Amino acid sequence: MTTSTIIGAVACGVLLAQTGMPSNAASDDPAYGLESRAAIGAHHLCSGLWVVGRGHKRTPEEILAQDIAPFKDFSWDSHFTFKVDPERHIVTVSGPGIPSRVAAYNGDQGCSILPRGESKVHFTPVPVRPNLPDASTQPWPTGDSGAMASTAPAPRGVDARAVAAALDWGMAQTEHNTRAIVVVYDGKIIGERYAPGWTKDTPQISWSEGKSITAALVGILVRRQQLSVDEFAPVREWRGDGDPRGQIRVRDLLHMSSGLDFANLGLNGPDSFVRANKHMRVYFDGLNVFEHAVNQPAEIPPNTQWRYRNCDPLTLGRIIREKVEARGEDYLTFPQRELFDAIGARHFTLETDAWGNFVMTGFDYGSARDWARFGLLHLWDGVWKGGRRVLPEGWVRFVSTPAPADASRGYGGLFWLNRGGAWKGVPADAFMASGHMGQYTMIIPSRGMVIVRMGPSPRASESHFSELVARILEGVPRPPG
Repeated sequence: MTTSTIIGAVACGVLLAQTGMPSNAASDDPAYGLESRAAIGAHHLCSGLWVVGRGHKRTPEEILAQDIAPFKDFSWDSHFTFKVDPERHIVTVSGPGIPSRVAAYNGDQGCSILPRGESKVHFTPVPVRPNLPDASTQPWPTGDSGAMASTAPAPRGVDARAVAAALDWGMAQTEHNTRAIVVVYDGKIIGERYAPGWTKDTPQISWSEGKSITAALVGILVRRQQLSVDEFAPVREWRGDGDPRGQIRVRDLLHMSSGLDFANLGLNGPDSFVRANKHMRVYFDGLNVFEHAVNQPAEIPPNTQWRYRNCDPLTLGRIIREKVEARGEDYLTFPQRELFDAIGARHFTLETDAWGNFVMTGFDYGSARDWARFGLLHLWDGVWKGGRRVLPEGWVRFVSTPAPADASRGYGGLFWLNRGGAWKGVPADAFMASGHMGQYTMIIPSRGMVIVRMGPSPRASESHFSELVARILEGVPRPPG
């Protein structure tokens, strides 16, 4: 590497007007939104180069053209310019009339958006190495040897042609930009597809699928008897006399039913990049995400309404960190050591904020096969092949049971559910880790299946994925009766 920087002046993207801010963002000036859009752009360039880039090398211009500029959610501005420092692993995005925003690559902690005007993170990154042999030397699912049904007799009753046709259909829907599909039945991969250049080992941004990883880490603490879902959340800021947040239980956080005041205005173009959008600011404002979550006031009583809010899984993340560190364990290696190593997952990167807190509400990366392994762990009731119990008994039933405050019966314990029948053609017992822009890991207990779909879809919809799943199901045996 030389000390020179790669400088890209970007002429693509759409110039979006800085007017028309929503009324609840009146305290924001347009420059705040523009600066925030520069920050998320810096993050995506950084992670595209050095996180995804571990398994799929691309230029900054390719990342911008394929992963950022086409999507209104990121609102890349045609006047932005970017600079890549390949030696310091830093990306800077600049725009007219705003401070430049920086994202820094921190090795196995991925990329962090730095606070405005800062040049380094506030923690010491540590290496995270799987404690596993080469995947080619271990049988599937802990390794990759013999993973495909084509390398051994296909499970009885599988119509390989029907499954292949379903996967061909899924990849042919080019408007959905699918980069990976993996189908597991009876523990075997019976179908797998990848877009050109993308492989079984390529880590891809998984967005809110990471919330389900948070649930699994809470489950591990429950198994170790460090935490109970029925206890009041051990958050010191909520322990004051008369503080209504003191009534929030761990289960309320898992059910997205804390009642905290944490507005979610979505991510639907430049008007979303406002301070009032507390839910989304964790992705563009360079915040300490745990402090941002726990220091919000109560809005409604806990367990009275289901509301999709990042504050709940982030608060659980703070609890996980404190519980792990209280035992003298290393927080940054905990997920790999206690979860991923147990299931043979070698390609997850969980990114942190600038203070070393995992942003598992969205900035998490995993390969399609590793997500399939995560799904298998839940299909097998938290017990990995060979008999090791990773998640406590009853945990999978808990996370796949509808949250009491969710009238739609579509959400459980940081997993989405089909108990209300929202996914047409899909069995009612299906549940899944689900992320922005079409990242899905579906578990179907009644059919013994796990189905993974990845890739940034500009038209992501559960109906499209439901149709893919329904087509795949035509190729596997129906349960008796």
